[in-house]
Amino acid sequence: MFPSGENIDVEDTKNIDELSGNLGSDETGLMHSVMESDKKVIDEGHLIIDSINQGIFSFNPDMIYEHLVKDYNMSKKLYGETFLREITGEDSESLRKNLKFPEYQRQLKKKIKDKIEGLKDNSFIGKEGEITEKGIELAGLTLYFEELDNLKAKGLIGERVNKKFSLYGEKYDSRLYKKGDRYKDIDIKGSVKRAVRRKHDKLDIKDINVFRKESKGKIYLVYALDASGSMRGEKIKLCKKAGIALAYKAIQEKDEVGLLVFGSGIENRVRPTHDFNLLLKEIINIRAKKETDIATTIKEAIEMFPDENATKHLIVITDGLPTVGVNPEKETLDAVGEAVFNGITISVIGVNLDEEGEDLVRKMSEIGNGKLYIIKNLENLDQVVLQDYYSLN
Repeated sequence: MFPSGENIDVEDTKNIDELSGNLGSDETGLMHSVMESDKKVIDEGHLIIDSINQGIFSFNPDMIYEHLVKDYNMSKKLYGETFLREITGEDSESLRKNLKFPEYQRQLKKKIKDKIEGLKDNSFIGKEGEITEKGIELAGLTLYFEELDNLKAKGLIGERVNKKFSLYGEKYDSRLYKKGDRYKDIDIKGSVKRAVRRKHDKLDIKDINVFRKESKGKIYLVYALDASGSMRGEKIKLCKKAGIALAYKAIQEKDEVGLLVFGSGIENRVRPTHDFNLLLKEIINIRAKKETDIATTIKEAIEMFPDENATKHLIVITDGLPTVGVNPEKETLDAVGEAVFNGITISVIGVNLDEEGEDLVRKMSEIGNGKLYIIKNLENLDQVVLQDYYSLN
């Protein structure tokens, strides 16, 4: 949800138009609604996001109501606390306390039905309760602007960007300062030496040197996300937001981003692209399923990267050990070695892993010549993913 009264910069909206190509009239209208903080539209966007993240494929008012009345705790596991709050308009405590009262049940049933009818009226879901293409677009735009707002608050975009690694290339030589050079590129040590050699008591403008910058080469990225069952709900939502942040920043820098979604097999793939809109739609549609097959994911990533002399980097996010294959861990490390042979580096982000899981991902990052991030709190996952991207420059 956007903070009250805060507007999205015109520059930010320009970026999404440029990155996504020509938007249809429906999508343009949705974008303006989300930008203008239309609470009803944003709430509907969140409802669709949470249904997808929970693996709910259609909205059935009678079934949702029956599950709630029969067993609140079980329905909470099935639908997720956030989804239930959005579909009923009631918080967890109110539901738990009042579900036994007939009048409350009648009101609840009507609220659920009205909410779903509203989604149908706006064509966000179809007649059978299935999420429509327009619903997917709304969910994508809602999550995009929410993450954009989040990145701005963290100082990761706009004038307050705070990056550990420079996107302007590596310092390798210096030259005389000229108008238009950035002050942060001033070679202080070299400038002082120059002034001393000239026997100046203080720095003169003609003494100042700035570092030359060696421009970075093309970067191709693949964001590989573990969509096994344990990632369902809030975990996968935050992973999606991190993927959106990566696509937004990398495409701004003229780099290309691909997507790999894996569970017991490859669920979805997008080859590295500049098409932000395509990535946004594919990211929002990710659903958690079944087991974890990391080895196949890495082998698939090898095929996705272009055969050219460029930086090729794979970011793998997982919350568990691989479970598919005769010897999953050995097969995973063999696949990492194959990726390195093909000029690909691999960073791994491990989420709440046990000791055995941490040992495996540590070996993966070491063999893959990448970085390892072990995290407990996914709230800063977007920052971690961007930090890994910046380290490539």
